[in-house]
Amino acid sequence: MASELRTRTIVGLGLVALALGGLLMGGFLFWLLLVVAGVLMQGEWGALVGASEERRRMAMFAVSVPLAILCPLAAGISWLAFVLMMSAFFFVLLTGRSLALALGVLYVCVPVMALLLLRGQAPDGYGLLLAFWALALVWATDIGAYFAGRSIGGPKLAPRVSPSKTWAGLAGGVLAALLTGFALHRFAGLPIQLAAASGLLAVAAQLGDLLESAMKRRAGVKDSGALLPGHGGVMDRLDGVVAAAPLAAALFLLVGAA
Repeated sequence: MASELRTRTIVGLGLVALALGGLLMGGFLFWLLLVVAGVLMQGEWGALVGASEERRRMAMFAVSVPLAILCPLAAGISWLAFVLMMSAFFFVLLTGRSLALALGVLYVCVPVMALLLLRGQAPDGYGLLLAFWALALVWATDIGAYFAGRSIGGPKLAPRVSPSKTWAGLAGGVLAALLTGFALHRFAGLPIQLAAASGLLAVAAQLGDLLESAMKRRAGVKDSGALLPGHGGVMDRLDGVVAAAPLAAALFLLVGAA
């Protein structure tokens, strides 16, 4: 048990350092980090929906096309990237004959686009703040939900999908997200509207977690993969980000347009 906890802690700290390093560097390195994670997630998604190894590999190649065009040295966030994403979706749908497998393309591409959109805002420091806000809220939600759930307990949130999640945990996650959002407003200049909406991102993150839990339960597996010792697969670490990042980008666009 101690050895497992040590491994989980070391890998977890390494993942946080990798994420923060890519976030701070921005540009090409941040895009590359997201692309690698995205392609791996597509493979794990394929396994969870029961696709054959050949079709999983085909979907991974397909999703790499819109992810590649998102490179800041190429078209970046553009209509071309959106068109290629939808093209990849229909390509996987028609060739793989599986809507479930094709939905993985959207599951991967939309949050990658959202994070690149946020990180690419000028000035560079503002883009860094926005992307950090989207990621930090997920981390805060996970921490708040864990401690509130363990210390308070109570009614289960979705017992058929994730028996360990409670309503108290959800409330703790929302509170932690709000505290994080308002701290970023107070000390880093995050717009007050985004800080106030941080609780919505916490709910989205929890829904993303529940979606993956439902997929794993249906597939009869504990983790989405075994790439990360003590943590499972890439989807296991990023399921909350997948749901929260697009909402964060949408909220930013609404606030920016106001």
